[in-house]
Amino acid sequence: MADPRVPVRMNHLCCRICCKVLRNPATIPCGHNFCMQCIQDCWDHEESSDFSCSCPDCGCSFSSRPQLIKNTTLADLVRDTERCDAGVEKRKQQRSGESVKRPRSCTVTSRGPLCWRHNKLLNVYCCTDEKIICEECASAEHGGHTIGLVGEERRRKQEELENVKRKSKQILQKQEEKWKNMRKIREQIQEEARETDDYCESVLAGVIDSVQRHYLSVRQLIGAQEEATAAQTRISLQTLELKMEEMKKREAELDRLAQTDSDVYFLQEWPSLQRLCEEDHHHAFHQVSEDPLLPFESIKKAVEQLGRQLEAFCDKEFVSISQTADSGEQQESEEEETEEDEVQEIDEASISQSHDLSEVNNTVTGQTVEPTTRAEFLQYACELTLDPTTAHEDLLLSKEGKEVRLCPQKCKSPTIRCQERFVHRRQVLCKEGLQAERCYYEIEVEGDKAEIALAYKGIDRKSRTRLSALGGSANSWSLDRSTNYSVSHKADSVQLTTSPSSHRIGVYLKFREGTLSFYEVSESMKFLYKVEAEFTEPLYPGFWLGEKSCIRISDLRQETVNYSSH
Repeated sequence: MADPRVPVRMNHLCCRICCKVLRNPATIPCGHNFCMQCIQDCWDHEESSDFSCSCPDCGCSFSSRPQLIKNTTLADLVRDTERCDAGVEKRKQQRSGESVKRPRSCTVTSRGPLCWRHNKLLNVYCCTDEKIICEECASAEHGGHTIGLVGEERRRKQEELENVKRKSKQILQKQEEKWKNMRKIREQIQEEARETDDYCESVLAGVIDSVQRHYLSVRQLIGAQEEATAAQTRISLQTLELKMEEMKKREAELDRLAQTDSDVYFLQEWPSLQRLCEEDHHHAFHQVSEDPLLPFESIKKAVEQLGRQLEAFCDKEFVSISQTADSGEQQESEEEETEEDEVQEIDEASISQSHDLSEVNNTVTGQTVEPTTRAEFLQYACELTLDPTTAHEDLLLSKEGKEVRLCPQKCKSPTIRCQERFVHRRQVLCKEGLQAERCYYEIEVEGDKAEIALAYKGIDRKSRTRLSALGGSANSWSLDRSTNYSVSHKADSVQLTTSPSSHRIGVYLKFREGTLSFYEVSESMKFLYKVEAEFTEPLYPGFWLGEKSCIRISDLRQETVNYSSH
C-alpha cells in the first residue's frame, strides 16, 4: 500500500479567494483550483455586476459560466496531507511536552497573509491593477505601475470611505426631507382637487346651457387628473422608499467595511462598493421632479379666462339689446340696417365665443386641435439641455448645454470614463426624457450631414454594430439630413424626396397617441414625415454629427413671449 505521506507544501493546497485550505476543491477550465463555495460566490457577484465569469487568479474570462465538478483527487490529497501534518504535529507535541496551536492556513503568518507563488508577505499594493502582491511580484510583473504599501493605501482609501459616508448621509437626509414633502403633497392633492372642482363650478354656474354641456368633461378631467397624479405620487413615494432602503443598506455595508481589521478584505471589497455608491450619488443628483399641482392650476386659469370672456360678451350684448328697445320708433330702413349690424356683430361675437369656448374645452379635455402655424406649435415648446455624460469623446458641448460640434484634435482632453457615454459613434443625448401629452422643440443645423432623433434611455452605447446608431434599433427613431431627408427605425430607412431648404428642424411629439412628426421651419411649417409607434417609456432627444457640422437647440421661450404679445 502506498505511503499516505504526500510531499506537498500546504500553501499549494490553499484557495486563492479565502486563503484557507481547499474545501470541496473544484477545478475550472483554466486549470486553477478553488473552494467550490468560494468560486460560486465569486461568480454570483460578477453576474450581478454585469461582468462575465473569469478566473480570480489569472483573469481568464469564459463566454459562459463553467459547470463545477468536485476534484476528488485533490480532495484526497488535501485530506491525506492534513492527516500527515496532524500526526507529525502530535508527535512533536508528545516529544516536547508543549501544546502548540497549529495555524488554520499555511498562507497566513503572524505578520499577515503570504503570496501563494513566492511565499512572501503580501505587503505591496498595485494601484494600477488594484491588486495586493508581494515585493517579488511587484518587480517581476508590475513594472512601471503605481505601487504603494498596503497600510498606506488602506489609510488613503479609508479617507475616501469616510467622504463617501458623509456624502451618502447628506443625500439620505435630503431624500428623507423630500419623502416628507411628498407625503404632504399627497394629502394636498385631494383637497386641491375639491377646491378646483368648486372653483370651476362657481365660475360656470351662471353660463348658458351650451357651456354647461362641457362642464361634465371638466369634472371628469379633474377626477382623472387627481387619480393620475395621486398614482404618480404613490409610485414616487414607493421609489423613494426603495432607494432609501438601498442607501441604508449601503451605509451599513460601508460601516462594516470601515470597521474591518483585514486590510486585504478591505481592499478587495472597497472598489466594487465605491462604484455602487458613486452610481447612487449620480442618480440621486439627476432626478427631475415636477409639480403635481400644476395641472389643477392650468385648469383653473383656463376656466377663469373663459368666464371673463363670456361675462364681457353678455354685458355688451345686453346693452345692445337695451339700446335697440329704446330706439324702437326709428324708421323701418334704419331698423333693418341696425338689425343687420346687430346680427352681424352677434354672429362675429358668437363665432369668437365658440372659438374661445372650443379652445378652453379642448385644453381641459385634452382634445386640442392639431397645430398648423408655428405660433400654435410654440404653445407646446419644451426646454432641452445636452447631457455631457453621454457625449462621444469627439464632441464638444457649450457651457449652457445648447450647442454641440466636433472637437478639434488639438483641443481634446482626456476622456472621463462614464457608463452612459457613446463609445464608437459621435452621438449625444439630452438630459430630459419626454413623455408629456404633447412636446415641441426646434433644432438649428449647420453643415451637410446630421441626424435628429429620439431614443429610449436603454439604447446601446458600447457596441460597434448598428444597434448603437440612432435609428438602428427598436430603441430609437431618427430623421437623417444630408442631400435628401430619410427616416430610420430598426435599421430600416424611408427615403424622402424632399431636399433640405431650411436649417431649422421642428420636432412634434404626441407621446400618448404614439406619433412623431418632423417639420422644416421657415416662414411656414413644411411637413416632412410622421412616425406612428407605441412609446413605452420616456424619449430622450439625441443627435449625430457629420464632419464640419454643428447642432444648436433653439431657445423657444423668447419666441413664445413674442408671439403671445402679438
